[in-house]
Amino acid sequence: MSPPVFESIGLQRRRLTFALPLLACGLVVPSVQARADIRQTSRTLMGTQVDLTLQGDDKAALAVAGEAALAEMTRLADMMSRYRPASALNAINLMAGLQPVPVPPELLQVLLMARQVAQDSGGAFDGTVGALRDWNFSPAHPSIASALQIAAQLSLIDPAGLHINQREGTAYLARRGMRLDLGGIAKLPILQAGLRQLQDHGVANAMINGGGDVLVMGQLNGRPWRIGLRDPRHPDQLLGTVSLRRGFVAASGDYERFVMHQGKRLHHILDPKTGYPTQGPHGVTLISERLEDINGLGPAIMVAGAQVGRAKVVQRSGLDALIVDGDGSLWLSPGMSQKLARG
Repeated sequence: MSPPVFESIGLQRRRLTFALPLLACGLVVPSVQARADIRQTSRTLMGTQVDLTLQGDDKAALAVAGEAALAEMTRLADMMSRYRPASALNAINLMAGLQPVPVPPELLQVLLMARQVAQDSGGAFDGTVGALRDWNFSPAHPSIASALQIAAQLSLIDPAGLHINQREGTAYLARRGMRLDLGGIAKLPILQAGLRQLQDHGVANAMINGGGDVLVMGQLNGRPWRIGLRDPRHPDQLLGTVSLRRGFVAASGDYERFVMHQGKRLHHILDPKTGYPTQGPHGVTLISERLEDINGLGPAIMVAGAQVGRAKVVQRSGLDALIVDGDGSLWLSPGMSQKLARG
């Protein structure tokens, strides 16, 4: 089942995701919903739909656990959103160049992750890319940044300008006009916090799908969770499926939110060095059991390119990847080749 395609002034937003649990695409939903020990619920968070599928003997307890998980994810999403004027993240943006801002510990940890990924990727991932304020990929208000706007804002993109004081619990942007955008690195920690709530409430079998980023634990009907991987060259098709009992599936691609302009697709993943959408891979899917091995890496590979991405993947034990390059070529890590079931 494919979600609708929205079009507005040349903008097309396809809410198709690269990593899509089979439960969410209509292949096995009817049989799942018929079982009394399974609960499914959804909520719109972080600009996408977050789906929970839980299995256990006590359906009332599953309902309580699901609401607790959704409440925690909502709290953190509100905290880290650049679209909410009163968010903790925007407090840092508003005080840029003026003074450090006390931040909640959850946000502090994500900022530390962002800084580390920026260092590890040589700036291919950069949370200060939020300074590029004139791109807008929303269906209601699409806009394309001009060359003059981008040139004026590029100097404000600088990961070294983010100062974090762990002892004081503060964060500070060094120059007026600098802005943080954690869209490429906050979602997985937020989903992980939801999964921890489920665990704290005694749930052993669960899947959380947040717009193509997937976390699983346990099993479904006594078997590993099956997750379908979308083909970014043909987003209405699957490349295959993987079966997991634990871990993360993270997807990045140029096909979900984009503007068509003069025959070119301009998508929402921006290169911090140029200020324009990346021109490398069409899509990246990463699988790992460890958040720190996977978080922020997909957007970094989209910026740095497939060759750099392949090198980084093979250097990390326990990380599996699928990369579709700009020329349409498909690369699978050895571990992904073993996990991916075709047909």
